[in-house]
Amino acid sequence: MKPNAMGPFSMTNTSTLPLETKPVATNALAKWLESDLVTRFIFGVIVFNAIILGLETSKVAMANFGGVLLALDAICLGIFVVEIVLKLIAYRHRFFTNSWNLFDFVIVGITLIPNSGALAVLRSLRILRVLRVISISPSLRKVVEGLVSALPGMGSVVVLMSIIFYVGAVIATKLFGQSHPEFFDSLGGSAYSLFQIMTLESWSMGIVRPVMEIHPYAWAFFIPFILLTTFSVVNLLVGLIVNSMQETSGREAVDETAHHRENLMERLARI
Repeated sequence: MKPNAMGPFSMTNTSTLPLETKPVATNALAKWLESDLVTRFIFGVIVFNAIILGLETSKVAMANFGGVLLALDAICLGIFVVEIVLKLIAYRHRFFTNSWNLFDFVIVGITLIPNSGALAVLRSLRILRVLRVISISPSLRKVVEGLVSALPGMGSVVVLMSIIFYVGAVIATKLFGQSHPEFFDSLGGSAYSLFQIMTLESWSMGIVRPVMEIHPYAWAFFIPFILLTTFSVVNLLVGLIVNSMQETSGREAVDETAHHRENLMERLARI
């Protein structure tokens, strides 16, 4: 099997989640569901349904074509339900061994909530159907898998960031709380101001320079904070994600090689 090189929205189903067993197409129905024709059709329905859901937010569109839009939305939902049912029939219990199948099952299940009663507000989550594009496109799945694989390492970095913010917020509140209560009046307010500074959003003219008018040496606190958070810890997060995505790509290459070897052995056995 050749690696997918058709771009981010190519439809070859070769990607697998880390540490996960992908359901094997052992019957005609499963092979048909995994075919490029069906995959591209479902992708088209997802995109079309996303457009319909967007038009439903327009008062003009609903006033003129409300009935048609709702009918088309119901048809799209029906197609998704039929797809899930067919997958359940084809894979049976193996359907639940694949995380992307579970993802699709939950997304479609949420949209089946009745449009009345206390749970009616959850109907707004119909737009989550657009996220099914992730399960269709191998390239998007690779990105998500990389993010998921990076979560353990990211947790340690987030803890480190929280400690830095807590220490910085305490110092900023004690140093600048009385002179600039609009920024550093409390621990929470100081943490929010420091978060704004970390993002470099109006940090100089908006916060730091007004503080330096009263505290000329405030730069000695803010500049090391920016260097530590913005240019060090945040880049560390990016590095963890990139490294995780590379590892995911490596695992996929190994899986594809093993799958190709199995196909060759089957052909040799038939010969």
